[in-house]
Amino acid sequence: MFDEFFNNSDLMLRMNATAPAVNVKENAKEYTMEIAAPGIRKEFCRISLDNEGNLAVSIENKLEHKEEDKKERYLRREFSYSNYQQTYTLPKDVNKESIGAKVENGVLYISLPKLTVKEVEKANRLIEIK
Repeated sequence: MFDEFFNNSDLMLRMNATAPAVNVKENAKEYTMEIAAPGIRKEFCRISLDNEGNLAVSIENKLEHKEEDKKERYLRREFSYSNYQQTYTLPKDVNKESIGAKVENGVLYISLPKLTVKEVEKANRLIEIK
């Protein structure tokens, strides 16, 4: 499912050049998303599940650089503001109750643990009609 999402050319056209790079890794136990955003702090991030169970990721980054030259009495400020918001459709085998995240070295890591085979089988059950 991640392959379908990330290989969608329509999506790539809608994304602008300032969108952070996103890597998705998979192993036997989980998927891991890595979103690169230099200077990011956890206070800038918001991750939630919407009503359909999709993962919504928002990053709002505000930076202000000041440089003052005492001889000329010149004050220079550079503002940087970036906002990123994206919703991801999760694979069916993601345990939505155990999603976790951390920020480390300019990267937002989102851990998406997989359901066990038993949990997947339990979710895919036949509903009795009364």
